[in-house]
Amino acid sequence: MRHFITRHQPTQPWRVTLLAGLGGLLAIGCVAALSNYMHTPLLIAPFGASCVLLFAAPNSPLSQPAHVVGGHVVATAVGLVLHAFLPNEWWAVALAVGLAIALMGALRVTHPPAGANPLLVFTLSPGWDFLFMPVLAGACALVAIAVLFHRSNGVIYPVRPA
Repeated sequence: MRHFITRHQPTQPWRVTLLAGLGGLLAIGCVAALSNYMHTPLLIAPFGASCVLLFAAPNSPLSQPAHVVGGHVVATAVGLVLHAFLPNEWWAVALAVGLAIALMGALRVTHPPAGANPLLVFTLSPGWDFLFMPVLAGACALVAIAVLFHRSNGVIYPVRPA
């Protein structure tokens, strides 16, 4: 039973922890300010979870730019396609999430926060423009901010292929 409550995440220096929080604050703040300035929504809830990966686990494969942008785009596209052809029922939403997970895996762009995107699509019933604004534009903005933030702090991001 103990393995259920054991924290597997290693301890980190306070500086790393505080920088991760600062990175998330700056990224969401910048995208929100840009959204406000452009009078165009650029934020979706899954972007908060993306920031956790981008700033607290920048070395994770799931945090790399292709995963962040590709995962959000693929999962949203799956949601939009299924929403166009299926009723807004619990089983259709479940099918959309499952298919998004499978397709992200098959395309090797798995990004866990993007798994929520089909839920947004079925909840909001947006048009195809949702794929580009806020999803693509917002994901690209988060990655760009993460690159600048990490480079200014001496962190290598994105990770270079071996």
